[in-house]
Amino acid sequence: MFIALENLFNGGISELSLDGTQFDFSREKLNGGFPFTTPVVLKGKVENRAGVVSIRAVASFDFEADCDRCAAKVKKHFDVPVEHGLVSELQNEDDPGDFIVAENMQLDLTQLILEDIYLYLPTKFLCRDDCKGVCPQCGANLNETSCNCKKEIDPRWEGLLSLLDE
Repeated sequence: MFIALENLFNGGISELSLDGTQFDFSREKLNGGFPFTTPVVLKGKVENRAGVVSIRAVASFDFEADCDRCAAKVKKHFDVPVEHGLVSELQNEDDPGDFIVAENMQLDLTQLILEDIYLYLPTKFLCRDDCKGVCPQCGANLNETSCNCKKEIDPRWEGLLSLLDE
């Protein structure tokens, strides 16, 4: 979804509301699944304050994925802040700084929102902070049950273990 920003950059209007703008990322594949279970809803605005054009918004959505430790399905709600300064062109082409260039005074809002979401998401998706994962021998979910498997001992430490038995 492209939004035209010419009136904002030229001072024709001072703000453009983004409230209720929706994005369908249900076909976006991440880690072997399709985690976006609801449309991403944007709330915020693009505004021109004293000649500085910026976007300030929040992207809200539900996200479903497998826990990285125990593989249980987990559904979480996220509110991702979206804040960027926008320019129609760069004075110094070598250093874009913290600005997003709106080429031809248009902004690809879909790509910007998706990038911000990916940068905001945690690198490990867990069902809970203290998830115990699964037993490497029998595969039991250690959050739900305990198993009677003995931990494998590294053969390099077996000599030290015999000292404990004495």
